[in-house]
Amino acid sequence: MKFGLILRNTGAGSSTEAIEAGAETAERLGWETVWTTDHVLVPQSAAAEYGRTFEAIETLAWVGARHSRLKLGTSVIVVPQRNAVLLAKELATLDVLSEGRLIVGVGVGWNETEFANLGASDRFSRRGAYLDETIRLWRHLWSGSSAPFEGAFHSFRDFVFGPVPVRGEGVPIVVGGASPAALRRAGALGDGYHATRSGPDVLAGRIPIIRAAADGAGRPMPALSARVAVTTERTEGTGYSLACDPASMLGEIRAFEGLGVEHLALVFEATEPAELTAAVERFDQEVVKAAVG
Repeated sequence: MKFGLILRNTGAGSSTEAIEAGAETAERLGWETVWTTDHVLVPQSAAAEYGRTFEAIETLAWVGARHSRLKLGTSVIVVPQRNAVLLAKELATLDVLSEGRLIVGVGVGWNETEFANLGASDRFSRRGAYLDETIRLWRHLWSGSSAPFEGAFHSFRDFVFGPVPVRGEGVPIVVGGASPAALRRAGALGDGYHATRSGPDVLAGRIPIIRAAADGAGRPMPALSARVAVTTERTEGTGYSLACDPASMLGEIRAFEGLGVEHLALVFEATEPAELTAAVERFDQEVVKAAVG
């Protein structure tokens, strides 16, 4: 099992100090990846969690320049809210500047008001189709091809795209979401599936859907990862978390491993930099070392 850290780029406690503390600690402990969360202009109902958000891609660029050993992931970009070609350019640039360390987590989003706030209301009901096309578009542009691209949302013939990512169209694209459509998308189009707030029992029911879609598309089974909160105790209505004592957490990690999950992206409650550092270090000492030992 490999471990990554969800950076504190969202919420009231988000700050450059907290982001740096998380990245520095993750790199020093030898964790593989840091991840950012994406929201842009949420309604007041979502203000507590996402009203203050450091932009996901720019934050990774800042972190990547300061920490050269960390892989850089998005967990996840709400693609249909954005211009797909501009995103292709931003992501390719980040991959080149970071010397090939980018992992692109993608999703369709859920907040219709945020779509409207960004002038993308017309895409909300078609956001799955938009994401499907975007994944194909990105791989087309990142491959360096100059062939025309024809889709329902994008069509261009006379274009030049550069620089292409270090790995060309091989930049890992991991698909988030829990709907059957998202699971099929992960299998048919993604290089990975990125679960959120879902424990091993729930994930076990999703894997056959992902595998069937991959088989139907003639593609290998995507790699499996999960975004998981680390809490002192489980609270009703907040979704799955690794909770309680280190032995219980290790047991849950073993259950994820048994399903073929290769990477856990961990969310910690602490926002104050010193407290966040201490929490990550404690988890590394009590749980990670036992998991990988």
